[in-house]
Amino acid sequence: MSNVIATNRKTAILGMGATGLSAARFLTSIGDSFVFADSRSEPPRLQEVRDRYPDTPVVLGDFDQDLLAHMDRALVSPGISLDELALVAARENGVELIGDLELFLQHAKAPVIGITGSNGKSTVTTLLGAMAKASGLNVGLGGNLGVPMLDLLDDQHELYILELSSFQLELLNDSRGAIVALLNVSPDHMDRYQGLQQYHAAKHRIFRGASKVVINREDQLTKPLLSTQVEQTSFGLNQPDLGEFGILEGLEQGYLAHGIERLMPISEVALKGTHNLANALAALALGSAAGLSVKAMCDTLKTYRGLPHRCENIAEISGVLYIDDSKGTNLGATEAALEGFGSAEHKNLILIAGGQGKDQDFSGLQKATAAYVKQALLFGQDAEQIDLAIQSVCDTQRVDSLQSAVELAARVATAGDIVLLSPACASFDMFSGFEERGLCFQQAVAKLSGAQQAESQGGKSCS
Repeated sequence: MSNVIATNRKTAILGMGATGLSAARFLTSIGDSFVFADSRSEPPRLQEVRDRYPDTPVVLGDFDQDLLAHMDRALVSPGISLDELALVAARENGVELIGDLELFLQHAKAPVIGITGSNGKSTVTTLLGAMAKASGLNVGLGGNLGVPMLDLLDDQHELYILELSSFQLELLNDSRGAIVALLNVSPDHMDRYQGLQQYHAAKHRIFRGASKVVINREDQLTKPLLSTQVEQTSFGLNQPDLGEFGILEGLEQGYLAHGIERLMPISEVALKGTHNLANALAALALGSAAGLSVKAMCDTLKTYRGLPHRCENIAEISGVLYIDDSKGTNLGATEAALEGFGSAEHKNLILIAGGQGKDQDFSGLQKATAAYVKQALLFGQDAEQIDLAIQSVCDTQRVDSLQSAVELAARVATAGDIVLLSPACASFDMFSGFEERGLCFQQAVAKLSGAQQAESQGGKSCS
């Protein structure tokens, strides 16, 4: 089939999801022709592609080595592994493999901030975006979050802020002077990577060609090998050195600080949870590197309450707080949430977790569950794996649905406790995504207080 495709089409777009379609729109806007290829026989957006690009060849099914051999470059969507045999052969034959990030950076005319990490990157990205807007800038916000980055390119934006996944970073060779941050590194996507070292290496590609770097001084895995010419600062929940961001006078009654300068009291930060103080400090460090107004940044921290399904306060019923952290799709995110909301005095958390485990080692949850969890309620495809990993350190029980988990949590919890949905897993075994899972949790909580809104918010039934 590939032999009949015109050889003057030198770019293959691999993948027909959001990234592939954004690449097609961009290449069309600059007059480049391309071929579409997707390893699925019936991609969900196939009809949209055929309607919008009726003259563009579309190749479906396993990626064709002969097709790629006739290309100058292949633009690879983030969901496609670079270990695909056709891609390995293409690279060996001199075909350039490029991601949307590299293409974006080649054409962006405004400064770029890139943010990655195993956890917290969506919160930091959106918080920093709010800070930039409060500073009076026209901001383009997107990437792995929200708008595909190539759709952001225009002459109006004064700053770009991108959330970047490890998948998007795998093909990055030069960030072209971007300001970048690596927030933390903990195991994720172990079904894609051969181990933590390979995942760590993908994350660290963000430092290539950066002009300014922000790292987490409490996480050794974020520290890069950089030349002394690259400006570097750090954030952490401890006392900062000169030029760093951290906490003065303790987490209880202390202050967010830049060196010895107090910026604002912790009590005035709208985001709750100690892990969100780290996110706030990371945003302050990045914003300062970009020259944002300190006053605007601190004012934003007083009002910004976070993303839906990311440690979102849903309700308080009979003295029990219900927290939706459905976006906690890996072990590191759940560990951060447990430590962020756990009480040092007594076990105050009822944890609801489970889903698709992505080949993670859940024994990494033992320390936090032992310290803070009085009951773990586990559901979904890999509930048994989590159960086996933590049953020696906290009470566990498996349930058949999220609805059942919420109902049982309400019976177990007493005033002062927190019921925390933080699955540590992907959601696709039972839901269309973490958003639907979070809505089902919220609907189940609403039923507890007598508010009947299960169907009004859409999505599947939680039962």
